[in-house]
Amino acid sequence: MTDQELTLKSFALRRRMLTLIHGAGAGHTGGGLSCLDILSLLYNRVLRITPETVDSPTRDRYVQSKGHCVEALYAVMADRGYFPDADLDTVCHYKSYYVGHPTRKIKGMEMNTGALGHGLPICLGMALAAKMDGDAFKVFTLLGDGELAEGSNWEAAMAAAHYKLDNLVAILDHNTLQITGHTKDVMSNEPLDEKWRAFGWEVRAVNGHDYAALTQAITTPHPGKPLFIIANTVKGKGVSFMENVGKWHHGVPSDAELAQALAELEAAEKKLKEAVA
Repeated sequence: MTDQELTLKSFALRRRMLTLIHGAGAGHTGGGLSCLDILSLLYNRVLRITPETVDSPTRDRYVQSKGHCVEALYAVMADRGYFPDADLDTVCHYKSYYVGHPTRKIKGMEMNTGALGHGLPICLGMALAAKMDGDAFKVFTLLGDGELAEGSNWEAAMAAAHYKLDNLVAILDHNTLQITGHTKDVMSNEPLDEKWRAFGWEVRAVNGHDYAALTQAITTPHPGKPLFIIANTVKGKGVSFMENVGKWHHGVPSDAELAQALAELEAAEKKLKEAVA
């Protein structure tokens, strides 16, 4: 899938994510919009996994450590055919498996997550097992920048470098905001690049909404080292009144706000289609 095709797809994915959050009456809107392009790139271009190969021992593994933004993952996976899109109308409803965090009860989900700081240690174990067994699959995880306050991430970072796990890729959704404010004010984690390099990782910083830059960062070899990608993103990306606004960390759009957001996305999509026609 080309960069242009991914960009056009992003408008539909954002609309679907917003409508399912509105229908659920719950969700993490801002962070979902910031990481959606990363997830779409992974599932449409990078990961060696399909709905037909979710049980294959050679599949790539993806674990969403920032599990609270599962709505973006739902939208991307439904679009790829892992489960019917209609299932998303049941998110957070009584007896639905589609809850507010990833669960292995849903096809294609590798791990239950939600308690922050668990994804990277789990992926460390998967990547180490692959090395020990001589398997060629890769392991990917997505972290939130506020999540890095959890010490388990740094323990895993140290171990991953020690074991030279160059089959492990950790992507940071660096939107700089968390539930209680700017990450730099709540618990500063800068300088991120220097810290992760000091732990022995290959570090690359890119625009997290630039498909070409992300692809190059993810696919360029990093022999002997795990890879940490700082994906600089915009919280609430694509909706003017949500971008870089802290309240949308877990805000749910009203009917009027949903209508405005959908209209903005439709207008942006139309403009792009006209430009490339």
